[in-house]
Amino acid sequence: MSEQSGHALPGPDNEATIRVRDERLLGPVLGRVVGMLAARANFPVDRLDDALLVTDAIAAHGPENAGDDDLGVTVTTEDGALRLRVGPLRDGGPSAMLQAAVLPSVGNVFERLADDVTADDEHLVIHVAAR
Repeated sequence: MSEQSGHALPGPDNEATIRVRDERLLGPVLGRVVGMLAARANFPVDRLDDALLVTDAIAAHGPENAGDDDLGVTVTTEDGALRLRVGPLRDGGPSAMLQAAVLPSVGNVFERLADDVTADDEHLVIHVAAR
């Protein structure tokens, strides 16, 4: 509560939306945004590393599947987890991103590191819990 007004002040904004046109900037910018919000959510270092690897995969496979000239990612902290909503993506983009994220001897990077991965027609949504 504010001492002067007696009213509760709103909490910090734990959501950020970025739109990046230059794909070379997507990885560095998204990584910093995820790092900032993960710190606010008290993520342990190992889960922060997992979340940053997820951002690397988004940066590697998102731009070619973007529905526009730029790629949008909304990062939200909710209940001890990060939620990354990627899109809007081109027709078939969410499934193409999932397929492109499969590595030999590792499997799907998103599914291996995240706690939940869902896709609809235009978006890929990835949840990474702090655990």
